[in-house]
Amino acid sequence: MRNDTLRRLLDLADAPRKRLALAITLGALAVCFGIGLMATSGYLISRAAEQPPVLSLTIAIVFVRAFGVARPIARYLERITSHDVAFRTLGTLRSKLYTRIEPLAPAGLASFRRGDLLSRMVADVDALQDLYLRGLLPPFVALAAGVVAVVAAALFLPLAAAILAVGLLVQGVAVPALAGRLNRTAGRRQAAARAALSAELVETLRAAPELVAFGAAAEREERIAAADRDLDRVARRDAWVAGLGDALGVLVTGVTVAAVTAVAVAAHDATTLDRVLIAMLALLAMAAFEGTQPLAEAARRLSGVVAAGRRVLELTDREPAVRDPDDPLPAPPRDAELVFTDVRARYAPDEPLALDGLDLRLAPGRKVALRGPSGSGKTTAVNLLLRFMDPERGRITLAGADLRDFTQADVRRHIAVCGQDAHLFNSNIRENIRLARPSATDDELRAAVDRAGLGDWVDTLPDGLDTMVGEEGAELSGGQRQRIALARALLADAPVLVLDEPTAHLDEETAHRVIDDAFDAAAADDRAVLLITHRGEGLARCDEVVQLA
Repeated sequence: MRNDTLRRLLDLADAPRKRLALAITLGALAVCFGIGLMATSGYLISRAAEQPPVLSLTIAIVFVRAFGVARPIARYLERITSHDVAFRTLGTLRSKLYTRIEPLAPAGLASFRRGDLLSRMVADVDALQDLYLRGLLPPFVALAAGVVAVVAAALFLPLAAAILAVGLLVQGVAVPALAGRLNRTAGRRQAAARAALSAELVETLRAAPELVAFGAAAEREERIAAADRDLDRVARRDAWVAGLGDALGVLVTGVTVAAVTAVAVAAHDATTLDRVLIAMLALLAMAAFEGTQPLAEAARRLSGVVAAGRRVLELTDREPAVRDPDDPLPAPPRDAELVFTDVRARYAPDEPLALDGLDLRLAPGRKVALRGPSGSGKTTAVNLLLRFMDPERGRITLAGADLRDFTQADVRRHIAVCGQDAHLFNSNIRENIRLARPSATDDELRAAVDRAGLGDWVDTLPDGLDTMVGEEGAELSGGQRQRIALARALLADAPVLVLDEPTAHLDEETAHRVIDDAFDAAAADDRAVLLITHRGEGLARCDEVVQLA
């Protein structure tokens, strides 16, 4: 399971192969230059202690200088290249994730808490940047540098090379395996605990006024504190594993260097090794562990990456309920008639019907009201129109063809929705309206504003259309928010205008004005109007009223 997840994450990340190879090469060179620097320094110090002619030390001095200059350069280039790979990979992952989950919205994402979904899309994706940077690059660097170090030691003392090879294998394989096994559960639990805390925080911030008003803030704070304690407990275990891995690494390094030094001294006593090479071999062995030292951390990181990756794959593996046809029909004409025929729908196979037996006809210029109590299927009808879901039985036709025979984009360009909970971004009025048609000119934007009944109010604002609306329109009244949503729908210039509970949060007088402005604007362009409401405003102006049970 772990290897399969890792393979799928590598396919999803699709790192540039040449840059990856360059990062590994530069990393291995940086470690090898460090090994060369330590080894030649040991030789130079030991040889200089014998007070030979200075010229006999020239070659060693040149190598020390060369390795000393080359090592930081190689390390710097390796950092640039490896981080470039990580950031490119992160960009690819974000793009692919959005492409995969965009067709799931809104119905396919309804089962996720907002905070959990946010954590998957931000924190878990961010964790995947370590897939190459701290997860897969270090083992290749350690392997290349370790081979070079062992071969170099074997040229002078094969037994020391054998001891060094065993030490590198223990620190490079056994210690990371132990750290990864100890951290495997912690990594999975840490991702879940972080998501749970994020979900609690998001819900608490959104519901803060209600929590304070009903005196439930203390209870909510305790839930957040409990989630934080759970995350802290898992993080402490992760830190304990990290400390254990580092301690074992230091222990293996010390034992190996001591053993290499001991066999080098013994070889000198047996007159098979020059004494000036003892320090060189000891320092070479010590420097060789620079490549394997990060592997315990890499194993821990990889466990966390796999845990976060599984949560990301849970999103990307979901199949959208609605798909475009392989051979779609051309975009429908503006005067196309929209017809519901005995439409039945439900949100999941094991859930009750959300809509049962709806018949409806929307011709150009025709105005139809859809009424019914909460839960009768009014919002489901809108979701069907926008192809957020498809009917279980019956047909919805546009220009005589099934809605499923068109692309989703063509269907949605034909329909504009002004909903009761239309989202306003923390931007200015202009950009919130222009969302419907970014290419709209200022004249077209102003026409939509006037037809939505916003013109006089906008003219009184010091910044006009550049006035900021606040997060979710917090700086506006309910009527102003609704009119901005209406202006956005009118700017879309779609032949069908859907008004989904447009007066739900408005007083009666404001509600009548909003409805009248919407109907007048629709009539001017001969648009069909579907008014979804449980109130009475606008019913007198409709050609038909359909009642849902």
